[in-house]
Amino acid sequence: MTAILTVAFLLQVTPQISPAHALSRLKDIADFEGIRENQLIGYGLVVGLNGTGDTLDNAPFTRQSLEAMLERLGVNVRNTDLTTDNVAAVMVTANLPPFATQGTRIDVTVSALGDADSLQGGTLLVTPLLGADGEVYAIAQGTVAIGGFTAQGDAASVTRGVPTAGRVSNGGLVERELPFNLAAMTQVRVALRNPDLTTSRRIAKAVNDLMGTPTAEPTDPSTVTVRLPDGFDGNIVDLLTDIEQLLIDPDLPAKVVIDESSGIIVMGNKVRVSTVAVAQGNLTVTITESPAVSQPNPLANGDTVVVPRTDINVDTDTERKVAVVDSGVTLQELVDGLNALGIGPRDLISILQAIKAAGALQAEIEVI
Repeated sequence: MTAILTVAFLLQVTPQISPAHALSRLKDIADFEGIRENQLIGYGLVVGLNGTGDTLDNAPFTRQSLEAMLERLGVNVRNTDLTTDNVAAVMVTANLPPFATQGTRIDVTVSALGDADSLQGGTLLVTPLLGADGEVYAIAQGTVAIGGFTAQGDAASVTRGVPTAGRVSNGGLVERELPFNLAAMTQVRVALRNPDLTTSRRIAKAVNDLMGTPTAEPTDPSTVTVRLPDGFDGNIVDLLTDIEQLLIDPDLPAKVVIDESSGIIVMGNKVRVSTVAVAQGNLTVTITESPAVSQPNPLANGDTVVVPRTDINVDTDTERKVAVVDSGVTLQELVDGLNALGIGPRDLISILQAIKAAGALQAEIEVI
């Protein structure tokens, strides 16, 4: 770090930019009670692989599953030395859409469980998909499509993407419906995806203004309870259809998110900086090694030797000064000033953490 910030001057010449209030639809910032997906999981076999399946000696679960499947089909393979490498054991996952009816098609994801090299060209055999309660809600089967590939020769190989995972488009068939009568409800809870007291109050106010009656009530930062108004011409589904298009101005706390491993910094538009003096680094020591070879003159006695040469340069940055950041500086002004000075993400992380430690950064810092 070799620069001392001259932020004060840069921030003074930066034009004031008022934050734009982005309105969002209610359906984009919240979820409605009962309208949700359910996760399904199953264990199955993928066949038809071109020698890229599991090694049966290393994957006993694949051998056992293959033997059990063949016996159910009337083929006795007990005490038989199976050496096929065209079969792979896989985990199958899917999301059951809300209110999915019997016969609905869904996509499923297939992931290798053993030491298979690739699932390319494979076919998933009939696999029951279970919910958290252990009941079967869907059946999956179909051709696996992968997004990666593996190619190899005698001395080299190349892999792109993940050839051991893929999808079966519309490969799941819903067999059981989840009982939930949304239309019969007299009230429903709206769950905010980013909990905030101000946002929940704004949602309730917008709903009440639309209905003309105190229908919605914020119960906590995450929840707004909406009741079916007296005399409403419709059910709760009609009410949700009316209010999900309401435009809401979400309010979020001031937060700075830092990913130190990648140097990524994300700051909200509510971040403010109080008056503070900032200095960044004032000493750089550079050591350069340039050894030279010394050898005697022709016909002279002596040995050829390597003579070390070291150059040391010390930069104290004496012409730089400590900068003062005025109170109330906005995120846009702070970022523009630091970018104009050529401050990189790594240095910016250290600066923000130091300003926060001094109590001058009016925001929460979250390191991930």
